[in-house]
Amino acid sequence: MLSRRTGWDLAANAFAARLEAARASGRPLLDLAESSPPRAGLAWDAAELAAALAHPDLAAYEPTPRGLAPARAAVAAYLAGRGAPVSPDAILLTASTSEAYAALLKVLCDPGDEVLVPAPAYPLLDLLADLEGVRLVRYPLRFDGAWHVDVAALAGSVGARTRAVVVVSPSNPTGALLAASELSAIEALCAGRGLALVGDEVFADTALGPAPSVATARACLAFHLSGLSKVCGLPQLKVGWIAAAGPDAIVRPALERLDVVLDVALSVSGPSQLALPALLARREAFLGPLRARLAANRAALGLVRGAPFDALPSAGGWAAVLRTGETVDEEGLALALLEDGVVVQPGFLYDFERRGHLVLSLLPRPEVFAEGLARIRARLSR
Repeated sequence: MLSRRTGWDLAANAFAARLEAARASGRPLLDLAESSPPRAGLAWDAAELAAALAHPDLAAYEPTPRGLAPARAAVAAYLAGRGAPVSPDAILLTASTSEAYAALLKVLCDPGDEVLVPAPAYPLLDLLADLEGVRLVRYPLRFDGAWHVDVAALAGSVGARTRAVVVVSPSNPTGALLAASELSAIEALCAGRGLALVGDEVFADTALGPAPSVATARACLAFHLSGLSKVCGLPQLKVGWIAAAGPDAIVRPALERLDVVLDVALSVSGPSQLALPALLARREAFLGPLRARLAANRAALGLVRGAPFDALPSAGGWAAVLRTGETVDEEGLALALLEDGVVVQPGFLYDFERRGHLVLSLLPRPEVFAEGLARIRARLSR
């Protein structure tokens, strides 16, 4: 009586089950997998947040598929500040980046079509693709001292049913930053093969170098994705956005179809939309301390000398990757560290090409991060 597309194996793997039990036990844990800024001590001042939400039009209701005009204008101003001017008319608000992906899969793909996604990467799209009947095809990020898109392998992955290419910059967890030359090559590939380009740029404000945006694309249909969750550290407000770019002849019908998809639910909270301009204007109140936290924890990684792991270079984002060597059982190591009171994530969760990686969040307080690193080093040394 239930659909095949939701017939997932819902049994927790050994690591997930043990982690759930450890957290339920109440014993102290150094959580180096923490992904929530408020839980990591990077929360907004409650009074300031309340003031932003106390808009005089709070009692009004204006259902608009693309979102309220002042909110879209604020997103346009944010993108212009990043060197990617987009008309507010080409911006649509969503309840999250996940909803943005789901809407784009509906508009770009028929059941059975394919979307190219990078690996390693955060496993966000798998369930969303299942729900739309879309197949994901991985293309590789390569590491040669820095992370790069393998553009030739990407081009070779395009098939008859490929409809879109997803790029993530900075990538999660590698911190790979899309170079201008890579973006230009991928844009040309998409234009030549009739593909859409989807750019997940939620971590762009923590890039350690120039971060070109897909919102500057002119040759192909392109969509920039981001939202308040990462730009302002406010996942609880549930506001994301899509900014469309490319030739007007294909952007216009895409926007019209997205209007219909988003009009079905009108899922973005009115109070959050009203607050968005004030919150985006004050984003540095969050981003400044966030960047300082990330820098402090990256520095701690750099101070670990003679450790039985390598901290792979990153060009941005909220995560770090430790390379422990292919002979190390990632899941076994993560389980052993859990016994030591440290939470990390094994690399297989992110589709690394080879074994022997741990993924750490850079959000924890520096003293927590440093002690967690010390325990990782001690465990690997044993």
